[in-house]
Amino acid sequence: MHSFQPESFAGLTPDIVIAALEECGFYSDGRLLALNSYENRVYQVGMEEGPPLIVKFYRPRRWSDEAILEEHRFVEALAEREIPAVPALRLGAQGTEAGEGSLREHAGFRFAVFPRHGGRAPELDDSRTLEWLGRFIGRIHAVGAAQAYAHRPVLDLDSFGETPYRYLLEQGFIPADLVEAYRSVAQQALDGVRRCYERAGDVATLRLHGDCHVGNVLWTDAGPHFVDFDDSRTGPAIQDLWMLLSGERQDMVRQLSDLLAGYEDFREFNERELYLIEALRTLRLIHYSAWLASRWHDPAFPAAFPWFNTQRYWQDRVLELREQVALMQEPPLWPL
Repeated sequence: MHSFQPESFAGLTPDIVIAALEECGFYSDGRLLALNSYENRVYQVGMEEGPPLIVKFYRPRRWSDEAILEEHRFVEALAEREIPAVPALRLGAQGTEAGEGSLREHAGFRFAVFPRHGGRAPELDDSRTLEWLGRFIGRIHAVGAAQAYAHRPVLDLDSFGETPYRYLLEQGFIPADLVEAYRSVAQQALDGVRRCYERAGDVATLRLHGDCHVGNVLWTDAGPHFVDFDDSRTGPAIQDLWMLLSGERQDMVRQLSDLLAGYEDFREFNERELYLIEALRTLRLIHYSAWLASRWHDPAFPAAFPWFNTQRYWQDRVLELREQVALMQEPPLWPL
């Protein structure tokens, strides 16, 4: 698709954003609002005619074209079944939806265009809201289980645990006086994750949203819609449920009960996956540190995360992983 890709977003100027849209037949009125995204660059762009559009410029060299298009087709399949996800527009020569391509390129930057869908954060302390979310996640997973990804990775112990752990040690991000403490607790944590997977047994995997936290669910009077499938990958169903849980143990039990009450209207849930909740949380914590480290060359990251890579940061990570080691030894949220 592309002859080259830049190494970073340094050359992505407002002029390039506007020109990319004009190349697709969309003419901006000059209003450009950068949205809260660090992995990619996402803008709301005002149009001369019609409502604003959302344009996402993909981080160079992160995903292959095939992986991006797989995600686009998955979200399209959801929308076709009236599941409230927001697919990229298929763009014709004049910006129509009659064309074939949802992934385009301008000045070496790959991008996609989306309709703008506003909304507010869902009220996760409301049982009806959680049940409603559970129903739609169940429907997403029913579609996700129907076909496998060919070009997107699997969320597992290696990709979210072992590999990022090794990266952090090899790249020298951890202060010298904390390396052994981090190494020791991280190895204990990864051993704990391994045991959780052993207790869960042979858990099925499927195409997921992958990053289904409250910031990626927008609520309107008509209900939820799910945005930002950029981290979509293959993994266990519980991955799209556990990030909606918060508070004390009794709070999470109630929240999970409400989510599953809706979820199981459309798809059976394997309760053995409950063994994976704290394991997946542990993997996310390790992966998140490595993600920040791997993006530290991007000027947006030191500005947005000034607390990263400080002595205090790594001391807190050691304590956090110790807590996770203990939590993974506790019984699951309800008896199996």
